[in-house]
Formats: sequence, structure tokens, C-alpha cells
Amino acid sequence: MLELSWPWLLVLLPLPLIMYFLPRTKAKGDGIWWGNSHQLRHHQDIKVATRKPTLRNTCLVIAWFLLIFALCQPVWLGEPTKVTPSGRDLLIALDLSGSMQVTDMALDNQPANRLEAAKSVLANFIKERRGDRIGVIVFGSKAYLQAPLSFDTNTINQLVQETQIGFAGEQTAIGDAIGLGIKRLEDKPSDKKVLILMTDGANTAGRVQPQQAATFAASQNVRIHTIGIGADSMIVQSFFGPKAINPSSDLDETLLKNIAAQTGGEYFRAKSTEDLQAIYHTLDALEPTPTEDIWQRPLTSLFHWLGLGSLAFFGLSLLASYQLTLRNSNWRKRSRT
Repeated sequence: MLELSWPWLLVLLPLPLIMYFLPRTKAKGDGIWWGNSHQLRHHQDIKVATRKPTLRNTCLVIAWFLLIFALCQPVWLGEPTKVTPSGRDLLIALDLSGSMQVTDMALDNQPANRLEAAKSVLANFIKERRGDRIGVIVFGSKAYLQAPLSFDTNTINQLVQETQIGFAGEQTAIGDAIGLGIKRLEDKPSDKKVLILMTDGANTAGRVQPQQAATFAASQNVRIHTIGIGADSMIVQSFFGPKAINPSSDLDETLLKNIAAQTGGEYFRAKSTEDLQAIYHTLDALEPTPTEDIWQRPLTSLFHWLGLGSLAFFGLSLLASYQLTLRNSNWRKRSRT
């Protein structure tokens, strides 16, 4: 549907017509004397050559109409579309340290390492966060921004799936990951800043202490949910045969619990892929996405198209006027010879 933002400018449309019918000043003198009939015949030929420039006037009229309609700021209203309102700014900090390669998880009844299980569960979680801006931080010995906050969950998910163990180093810089998350969430609404920290170890690297980072996060209203990933029992083959070990002995649960409690978040323990899935279902409930959709109609401005059209027809009128002037000049030269 077409709408005009300034329809009152349409009153200018008849302006050229009004000017056309205004009284004109008549030339002084009652007649012209011609020396002979030969000059009179050439004068009549010139009058024929200088007949009303129909093409030029037509182009000028069209150019004027297009210009006025362009000044009215016409917009085309498209079909109503459903737009999900903005939800939370949600950052996921994913541990890529060397210990994430421990194969104590399972996917489709097949052994899988911790990172493979995390990426599988994150794929479904990110896909369902409709209306949120999702970002990804990866950390090991250092912390890096893998994906900035974006509504494009497909691209975010692809970047998550491309992560590999060791990309950020072999150690674990939990404090740096929190610090980077705070920086990326600054200047955002205070009730919508969420960081999900997933790790399987303790803080062994980085310049920022996790407790200090958590204190600053609390002051910036950044809520941090922490997830400790890793099974508590695993059978390995030793020299003396099968042996049960605790592959998560390095996990600092106390630290993760303190970070979550200090920032108003929750701590979760994921001992299996099923636990991870249940945790992210719980996070969906703790950090709900917008439920009401907004309907809006896209606006497409037609100003530049009408403006270009007006300019094109004005150019055609100038071309027609030039051709007419050239034709008249040729007739005058003939009349003199």
C-alpha cells in the first residue's frame, strides 16, 4: 500500500498550469514590414520549424509531477511481518583447555569427549534462544571472543561447532573469561546481562583472579551461571587392568559456586550429556525468552526512485530543447542564403 508522508505538497502540482494561463506582456508595435515576398516565405518556414515543442513540454510536465510526488515522501507499506522483541544479551564462555578432551561423555551411545558433548547440547540451546542476542567466548590460557553478540543464531552455532580443543591454550583462565564477558556486556540493560560459564577445571592461568572478576561482575549487574562439566567416575585401563578414577578431580566446584552466588546466578554440575541437556532446559526457564511477538509492516521509501525519474525526464526536456534550437538555427541560416 502506498502512503504519502507529506501529502499537502500536492497543492503545488497545478503551479505550472497557473503560470501558463497568467496574462503575458504583449510586444510593442503593430506590424512588421517585409521587403519582399521571398523573405516572408522563409519567415513562414521558420514559424513552422518553431512550432510548439510538444516533446519538451511533455517531459517537463512528467518531471514536475515526479518531483512533487518525491517531495511528498512516498513510502510503500509491505505485508505485516512478525518480529520477536529483543530478549537478553547472553554470552556463553566455553572452556577449550586440554582437559576438555577427556572422553567421559557419550553421544548417541558412543564415547565422546567433553567438548563434543558441550557443542552438541549448545547447538539446541542456541537454536531455541529466539529473540536473544547470543555471543561466544572461548578460553584456555587466554580468553578470546569467538562470536560477538548477535541475533543470527545460525552463524553463532556454526562458530561454536568450529571450536577445537587447544585453540586458546592448554590451561584455564576463568578470571579472564569473566572479565572479557563483562567488557562485552557493558552499556547493556542491567536486567538482561547474562553469562554462562562452562568449565571442567580450576583457574590455572590469566591475569585476573576469578573472585575479583565475579565481584566486578556483580557491581555491573552481570548474572553468571556456572557449569562444572565432567564425570565423577571413569574406568581406564592400567598396567594392572581396569581401574576406576575420578576424571573431575581438578574441578574447582567451590570457586564456581561462589561466582554464581555472588552474581545472582546458579551453579550446575554436569556429569553426563543428559545432565547438560537438563541444565540448559533449566537455564531456559531461569532466563526466559520473550513470548509475545510484535507485528510490523516494513517501509520502503520511493523518494530516490521518483527523484531519479524526475531528473531523467528533465534531462530529456533539455535534450529536446537543444534539438529544437539547433533546428531553428538551421532554418535561419537557410533563410539568409
